[in-house]
Amino acid sequence: MEMIRCEDLMKTYGSGTGAVHAVDGVSLSFEQGSFTAVTGKSGSGKSTLLHLLSGLDRPTSGKVIYQDNNLFQYNDNQLSVLRRRRFGFVFQAYNLVRELTAQENILLPVMLDNRKPDEAYLKRLVEMLDIDDRLSHLPGALSGGQQQRVCIARALANKPSILFADEPTGNLDGKTGREVLTLMRTVSSELGITMILVTHDLGVAEQADRIIRLEDGRVAEDSGKGAN
Repeated sequence: MEMIRCEDLMKTYGSGTGAVHAVDGVSLSFEQGSFTAVTGKSGSGKSTLLHLLSGLDRPTSGKVIYQDNNLFQYNDNQLSVLRRRRFGFVFQAYNLVRELTAQENILLPVMLDNRKPDEAYLKRLVEMLDIDDRLSHLPGALSGGQQQRVCIARALANKPSILFADEPTGNLDGKTGREVLTLMRTVSSELGITMILVTHDLGVAEQADRIIRLEDGRVAEDSGKGAN
C-alpha cells in the first residue's frame, strides 16, 4: 500500500540564468513499511527532497500526497500538527534539550501534543533501542550513539507512519553508526513504519530495501525495490 508520493516536485532558488533547481521534476512513491535510502553527492538535492517530502519546506511547484491529501494545501499550523503526529524526524545533529533527561526528551513530542503517553509502547521502544538504563541521564552523560538512540525513540514516540532521517549516522563512528542504523531498521520494520533516509554513505544506503540516487536534483537511478 502506498504511504506517500510526490508528483513533479520542483524546488528552485533564484531566477533567470542564475536559478538553481535543487529538486527538478521528481516523481516518486513509497510503500508502507518500506525502507528507502536517498543518496547522491553533496549538492545533489537529497536533503532538499527529504524536507519537501516531510513538509519542512514548501516546493516551488509540484505535490506531495499523503493519505490522499496534498501537504501544501495545509496551512502552517495544520502542517505542524501533521508533522508532529504522523511524521518522525532523526537528524545528524541530535537536537536534544540539554536540561531534560533522556526520558523527558523522548516524551517531549507527546507532551507538546497534549496526549497521554502509551507507557507499554514506550517501554517496548526503549528496550528495543537498549536505552532503558539511560532514561534518567542528561544528554551530556550519554555517548553519541546513546544520544542518537534517544533521538530515534523521540521520533517514534508519537507512533508516526513515516520516519524521515537525514544523515542519522553522520556524527557517529563506523561501528556505532552501523548499530544505530540496524536498530532503526529493526524498530521501523517491527512497528510497520515507512523509513526514508538520506545519506552520502553507500555502505549505509546498501542496507535499505531500495536506493534512489539523485544527481543535480533529478533521479539518476532507482533500484525500484519497494516501488510501485
